[in-house]
Amino acid sequence: MSAGASASELSLARATLGAMSREQLERTGVLPAIGSDDTGCNVLHVDMDAFFAEVELRDRPELKGQPVIVGRRNGRGVVVSATYEARAAGVHSAMPMGRAIRACPQATIIEPSRGKYLAASREVMSILNDVSAQVDEVSIDEAFLDVSGARRTLGSPRDVAGAIRSRMQSSLRLPCSVGVGTVTMVAKIASTMAKPDGLLVVPAADTVRFLHSLPVGRLWGVGDKTVKSLAAIGVYSVADLAALPPQRLSHAVGRASAARLMALAAGQEIRPVAGRVAEKSIGSEHTFDIDVTSLAELEKSIRLEVEEITRRARSAGLTASTVTVKVRFEDFRTTDRSHTMSAPADSASTVFAVARDLLRQSVPAGAAVRLVGVRLSGLSEVRETGHQLSFDEGAEAHVIAEETVDQIIARFGPTALQRASLIRQKE
Repeated sequence: MSAGASASELSLARATLGAMSREQLERTGVLPAIGSDDTGCNVLHVDMDAFFAEVELRDRPELKGQPVIVGRRNGRGVVVSATYEARAAGVHSAMPMGRAIRACPQATIIEPSRGKYLAASREVMSILNDVSAQVDEVSIDEAFLDVSGARRTLGSPRDVAGAIRSRMQSSLRLPCSVGVGTVTMVAKIASTMAKPDGLLVVPAADTVRFLHSLPVGRLWGVGDKTVKSLAAIGVYSVADLAALPPQRLSHAVGRASAARLMALAAGQEIRPVAGRVAEKSIGSEHTFDIDVTSLAELEKSIRLEVEEITRRARSAGLTASTVTVKVRFEDFRTTDRSHTMSAPADSASTVFAVARDLLRQSVPAGAAVRLVGVRLSGLSEVRETGHQLSFDEGAEAHVIAEETVDQIIARFGPTALQRASLIRQKE
């Protein structure tokens, strides 16, 4: 690293060194200093930092700077998210909760709230969709953007990335890290190295040098098994991989994988930004901490899923013609039952009536159930299908009530209002 290296470069070097073993470090050396030119770097990867935990901290700001773990304290739960203070103690996502609590006993445990995270995710993606017409939502808390069309109105890719980070903080009070590069994999690696709450640009001219300085496990699709196979032939870094004769690499990992890895090592695009696509279905499911045999409890859970997915459908201006109920039993046997309605619907009451019948058809008396879920498909724009006309004043009242609830939740959050029959279920 040069004496005049920037803070971003120093941070990048520290992040890379922390991910390397001593042997890898000896082979790859220190990450080279990279410039700041963002010309041609039209791909951004936006990754929300400790997303679920940060969403919870918005409601409990007194916990800022403290170790916090999001997950269920009892049962089969795993860590959903953790603040960086908890991660410093060895806690990480998907770790069994029992182990996480032993690693960080002083942490505050917060029960996860799926509705709250979905609502926050919609806010995040709304901001990103304002920035670019090409947004590839890869998960609830991350997305790729192609910002080549935003230069004229928003400035350079670095400027766009900075604006996104500022808006996430000012509008949503949520931190994010952004990687900027020429291709998706480089942008993704850059955002990871920029964490937490950082921004890193990998200039086009430095892309190959940047990649070659990394351990080979950083490349997409290179898991522990492939790392071991490559280590057996003396490949520890991306630079080692690039220098290897193609035939020798093919013998180690197969011809197709070898060609893919060579392309990645050269900084060639493998996964372009897909852009927005129309939703084909909207679904939600829940795994119980303890297997459930009570049909009444299963119906309550189904009601929760229906409330969530119909609210999402109404928010997107969609109606659905088909309802599917998924049930997974204690032995992991899974069934799916579907019903196509006589007319498209977005009403929770209408969908729940169908889902409840499907559930009753799927679950024998006394059967132990591990998971239930509901999915809406056959989606159409409500402006094209309209709502089914009804002479039932009660049905019309349900529609008005649900639209009112949507407005209240949109303004005050997902826990502002809920059905009385579900309060005990959610506690």
